[in-house]
Amino acid sequence: MLAVAATLAACETLAQQAPVGLTDLTERPAERALMGAMRAYDDADYPAVERQANEAMKLGLRSTRDVATAHKLRAFVYCTSNRLAACEAEFRAARAADPAFVLSHAEAGHPVWGPVYLKSRQ
Repeated sequence: MLAVAATLAACETLAQQAPVGLTDLTERPAERALMGAMRAYDDADYPAVERQANEAMKLGLRSTRDVATAHKLRAFVYCTSNRLAACEAEFRAARAADPAFVLSHAEAGHPVWGPVYLKSRQ
């Protein structure tokens, strides 16, 4: 019982330390839509990824990093559906939104969008 209480206390502490944008998404519909796009990506529901990322962008994401993430998700969807020019444009848009934008090593090495990402950096 004591271990459960300690675990719950730790979870409560982490929730208090979460970024402002993630603690109360009810008042931040753009960020909520982006989280939906990320969940849809994890579920491999690519039409939902595109819809949710588009909605997040339309609603006005506040953080340049979030804007870059929305573009990245759309790039992944476009590459997987063989829309390579649109994929490359999204990678460029991600970098325009956030000059620090880079894919992780694993993402950049992906056989579908990795080469398009590398091309977009030239």
